[in-house]
Amino acid sequence: MGIESVALATPSRRAGAKLVVEGVSKRFGGGEDVVQALQPIDLAVGAGEFVTIVGPSGCGKSTLLNIVAGFETPTTGRAVLDGRLIGAPGPERGVVFQQGALFTWMSVMDNVAFGPRALGKSVTEAREIAGKYIELVGLTAFAKRYPYELSGGMQQRVGIARALANEPEVLLMDEPFAALDQQTRELLQEEIRAIWRRTAKTILWITHSIEEALFLATHVVVMTARPGRIKAAFACGFSREADPLVATTPAFAEAKRTIVALLRRESLEAQRQEAVN
Repeated sequence: MGIESVALATPSRRAGAKLVVEGVSKRFGGGEDVVQALQPIDLAVGAGEFVTIVGPSGCGKSTLLNIVAGFETPTTGRAVLDGRLIGAPGPERGVVFQQGALFTWMSVMDNVAFGPRALGKSVTEAREIAGKYIELVGLTAFAKRYPYELSGGMQQRVGIARALANEPEVLLMDEPFAALDQQTRELLQEEIRAIWRRTAKTILWITHSIEEALFLATHVVVMTARPGRIKAAFACGFSREADPLVATTPAFAEAKRTIVALLRRESLEAQRQEAVN
């Protein structure tokens, strides 16, 4: 148990991967105002893997996820899912953001059923699908409630259920627990790990939390300060552990120490960039 340095873009990994990022870079603006957000990045994510990406603020983590989601177009390179070029958003990629972004005028049931209805399911079938995922996130008793009646943690669980209801091939999660208190966050980390085990979904997860990255992931990717590139990647065994207190073990502490050491210089560089700008 612990972490082990790995290469996540070798030809053999790319050949069998579900999601492949090849030479993806992103530049915003032009002339004197140009900002190079991402240097060319190569990454391969296998089916059923849970890959977390950590890095300093402004390193391009969310930009990379938005490119995979189809919200942004890369300046160079491409992102491919199951051999198909990603050029726009699609139901095969479910996205969950920091805020649940729920429809406030809809009940929990209607929020979760919205995606299946938009994909052409009948009302009955959409509600059956929604009910399954509402149960999966433990909110069956709140199916008739409205978002304003729910806590922040509950709203995020609805957002996760809504993403799952489209039965996507890949879940893309952009710091979904960042706004929650620590206790709620830790409980939801356990829930999302249990959901991943039950559904075997492929997940790409953005986070600032090293502990969260290690607790959830099969692989942890560490990014540099802007322009972001992959500095290191690790295979991680903690997500397979049944004990939720695995984060208190010496092995976990040692893994965290390794990643903190890698990120320290990058965080200092990110702070310097912010001071200059």
